[in-house]
This record gives sequence, structure tokens and C-alpha cells, in this order.
Amino acid sequence: MKTGEARGWYTRLEPWVWLVWLVWLFGPALFISKGFEHWLSATVLSLPVFLALYWFAHACPRRHAVWYTLAIAALSMAVTPFNPFAQTYLIYACAVAATWSDPRRSGSLILACLVAYSGLWFWLRFPWESLVNIWILCPIISALIVAERIQSRHRADLRLSMDEVRRLAASAERERIGRDLHDLLGHTLSMVALKSELAGRLIHRDPNAAHREMADVARVSREALSQVRSAVSGIRAAAMAAELASARLLLEAAGVQMEYWHDPQDLPGEVETCLALVLREAVTNIQRHARANRVEVTVIVGAERVVMRVRDDGRGGVNGRGNGLTGMRERIAAHGGELWIESPRGKGTGIEIRLPLPLAPVGRATAQKVVPINAAPLAQPAGSRA
Repeated sequence: MKTGEARGWYTRLEPWVWLVWLVWLFGPALFISKGFEHWLSATVLSLPVFLALYWFAHACPRRHAVWYTLAIAALSMAVTPFNPFAQTYLIYACAVAATWSDPRRSGSLILACLVAYSGLWFWLRFPWESLVNIWILCPIISALIVAERIQSRHRADLRLSMDEVRRLAASAERERIGRDLHDLLGHTLSMVALKSELAGRLIHRDPNAAHREMADVARVSREALSQVRSAVSGIRAAAMAAELASARLLLEAAGVQMEYWHDPQDLPGEVETCLALVLREAVTNIQRHARANRVEVTVIVGAERVVMRVRDDGRGGVNGRGNGLTGMRERIAAHGGELWIESPRGKGTGIEIRLPLPLAPVGRATAQKVVPINAAPLAQPAGSRA
């Protein structure tokens, strides 16, 4: 499962799913006909002890796993004289050891358990061929558990890095906006204040001069307003590029590959903001519900409209009744746009957003040719994922 929430749920459940392999403890019923008459009673008596140790091994702090590893390994050695299939317990002991510490220390503990158990096995004069499987299975299973722990740590580090990048980006943006506004308005407002004071002093002595000063105040104020609008437009224009980068970080943290292509053209601020918010909602839905491996986002600016397509290869089956898609549709409709969706169950989801442009963009860049999706209205009868 690709989302962080689903992955955490599966991680908590996974150790208990492994208990299905305890069925191998009853192997003597099929593979051994004589020589171990008391294997069943020894196995049945040992099971509650093992389950208690196994539960404590996963419920207690990880630093205590070494003691439960040794206890489960000792239980395996105690039952083996009655039931050779009790080596199954040793595999669980090695799995617990893999969660204990760093790979080197966990590996040393696993090796010690294997060597001690092998010594008991040969002392009991059991066939050495039956010992090979634990020397194969224990290292493989332990290596898989260690690899999963390392990947989990990397995912956590990536999420922390993503949060830090967002925080630093927001802080840098606030500082830039503060500097821009200071540069734009500091000198202008000082000039407005001085000219207003001068006009107030001249209004009785020289009304014409006072009128000229007030005209200058009006002109400077209009210029300042124009500069502020330009600065705000520049801030808005960065919204789409920033949202695409943020979406990529979010999906990669969840193990989803994202590819995007953005037509490098200036868009009206309200259109840019609408697209950015819709993209954020779509990516959040994918991260939480789609179970996708790959996502493609394309933004194309035309002469009369802008088209954004978001496609994933997840489980599909999306309809238009979810709160997320309903909010997206309302936001797009408020700007005179359209939202189309194609979501066959098991074959991913494709969303296409079309927004009209109030004015033809200037300085159009050459865009890649993108094959449009076969869009269908929001009417799929499947369960909503938003």
C-alpha cells in the first residue's frame, strides 16, 4: 500500500500475519511416523508461552527485543528434542532479533542463535540436511526486515525533509515579499506623506501649488498601486510551479513516482490559484486513496483556455460524490471551467480540468504535444475516494 496511513496500518498488522507459519509446528503429523511420540503435547504446551513472548517482543520497547529473542530461541531449543519442527520458533526469534538494533548487532545476535541451535541439533544426532532450511530462511527473513526498517527510516527522513523544505520556502517567500513591499512602498509612502503635508501648508497661501501637490500625490499613489499589483501577480505566478514541486515531494514520500510538464507561460492570478488548489486536492486524493505507483500531470496553455490533466495508475473506481471532487468541481465552475473524469475500476483515474482565459497570453512558448484523455463526465457509479 502506497499511502503513509495504509503503510502504517499494514506494518502494525504484519507481525501477526506471520503467525500463520506456526502451522509447520505440526509437521510431525505428516512427515514423522515414529520416534517422537510426545511431540503434540510438547508443542501445544509451548504455544501459549511463545505467543506471550512474541506479543511482548512487539509491544515492548525495541531495546528489550534482545531478551525476547533469546527467550524464544531457548523455547525452540527446549521443544526441539520432542519436535524437530520446533526450529520454526527459531525463525521467529531471528525475525524479532532483526528489529532489535542496527544491522551489525542484530546480525551478530542472529548468528549466535543459529550456531547455538545447530550445536543442539547435532548433539541430538538429527540429520544435518533438515538444518539447512533455517540457515537459509533466517538470514533472508532477517535481511528483509532490516531492509524494511531502513526504508521506513528513509521515508520518515524524507517526510521531515519535505516539511523542512516547505517551512524554509515559506519563510523565504515571506522575507522576499517583505523586502519587495518595503522597496515598493517605503519611498512612495514617504513621498505621499511629505507632499500631503506640503499641500496642507500651501492650501491657504497658494491654492494652485497645493492643487499641484495633491495631483502629484494621486499620481504617485496610482503608480504605487500598479507596482503592488505587479508584485502580487508575480507571487501568484509562482503558485503553480511551487505546487507542482510540492506535489512531487508529497507523492515521492509515499513511494509514488510523479512526472509533470508545465507550459511555461504567465497565467492570470485567479486562474493560476484555481489550478494550484485543484492540483493540491487531486494529489492529496491520490496520496491517500489511489494506491498508485505513477502519476502524470500536464498543464497546457492555449489561446482561449488552459487545460490541466492529472492521471494515475491506481485502483480507479472514482465518482463525483466525494467531498474532494465536489469541492474541485465547484471551484472550477466558479471560474467558468469544466471538470471531466475517467476512472474505470482497476485501471487508474484521469482528471481533466479546462479553464477559460480572460485574455490571450502573451509570448506563447512551444508546448509538447500531449494526447488528450478520453474524458467522461463525473458519473461513474463506483465508490468515491475523495
